[in-house]
Amino acid sequence: MIIAYICYGSAHSSIVAASIHVGLLPSDRIPTFDEILSMPHYDLTDGNQIGIPFYMGIDEYDNDVYAIGAKSGRKIMMKAVRSFLKESGIGENEIMLIDTLPAIGLLTKLGGMTSRRFKIISVGRPFTVYGIIKKYNNFLDIVNKVKSRLKELD
Repeated sequence: MIIAYICYGSAHSSIVAASIHVGLLPSDRIPTFDEILSMPHYDLTDGNQIGIPFYMGIDEYDNDVYAIGAKSGRKIMMKAVRSFLKESGIGENEIMLIDTLPAIGLLTKLGGMTSRRFKIISVGRPFTVYGIIKKYNNFLDIVNKVKSRLKELD
């Protein structure tokens, strides 16, 4: 199965959730500032990379895990993928699409806009990290629900 965590710009929330899922970030504690910054792709995505899946690793169930940015078209993209799978005769159980944007708060949104859109990285990036730390339990909840569903399917 393919697991795809989806957010606005594939720079923050999808990267964090996918990193937790594959063990790049802890699932038993809040990570440090530096641990968050050390994730692949964290706060590094350019606009031309939106919509391109970033491979984040493989989970304990042998599923490939990705992070994808879809701007404000997350729901449309998810619907299109499911429709494409159905039309192609591929079962919906071959891919799991998870919207991670609801996990973040205002601090990460403002930091992300400052860093990625306005290119004021030295100001925006720390705000994104502090926002992620503040809302980290939301990410743990999302990933734990996904893993529970995967365990049921196994």
